[in-house]
Amino acid sequence: MKYDVRQLPLLSNEEIAQGIFDMRLRYEQDDLPVSCGQFAHVYVPGKTLRRPISVCDASDGVLRLVYQVKGEGTRLMSQMKGGSVDVLVPLGNGFDIQKGRRYCLIGGGIGVPPMLYTAKQCDDPLIITGFRNKSLVILQDDLRSQGETLLCTDDGTAGRQGFVTDLLRERINEVDEVCACGPTPMLKAVAAVCKESGKPCRVSLEERMGCGVGACLVCAVKVRKNGEEIMQHVCKDGPVFNAEEVVF
Repeated sequence: MKYDVRQLPLLSNEEIAQGIFDMRLRYEQDDLPVSCGQFAHVYVPGKTLRRPISVCDASDGVLRLVYQVKGEGTRLMSQMKGGSVDVLVPLGNGFDIQKGRRYCLIGGGIGVPPMLYTAKQCDDPLIITGFRNKSLVILQDDLRSQGETLLCTDDGTAGRQGFVTDLLRERINEVDEVCACGPTPMLKAVAAVCKESGKPCRVSLEERMGCGVGACLVCAVKVRKNGEEIMQHVCKDGPVFNAEEVVF
């Protein structure tokens, strides 16, 4: 895994929905290209541990990180204005997108951002996004520019009322493979639908992290390999895993 610590100029850091921010950094990919599904580890002044943020986009010399304020670290991150940001990037193993296959990309809540850069690597993807309510809906215009999009919310205040799995069941026969990112219960449900339909599925997991490079044990998860259950690291071995191997 090739990565580096870089001081990236901060272009903007704006709130785009309730408690959700869109940070844009100047980043020329040159010798360190970012793959879809990878993440960045952001240093927040005054905090010991970095904050892992999925890459939303890495195009035209701009690294885009869309994140939700969940604690003191991300609150401080949301207040960054101007200057540069200390970022460890690119980290992890992302989605392996193959030409000639149609993908269904599924994002739930703050798991939606990495689907944008993933969609840019796909041919005619079907994109399904789900949120709790209208106030949390993000990136719909960006996603619509990349493929067919379907939106649902738990309470029906935007798009269709229901869950991403409802829409997936209706359209799964139109795609070759499913890639998903979001809360664990959603990923487990998506994986189950794919298994029933015989469609391969890759999921991007989220766990608390320390180092971000596999040196600590903070982000360990249980997976099945060769009939045995073993522990692997989300930061180094993931965050993207074969859904059939994950022990949810």
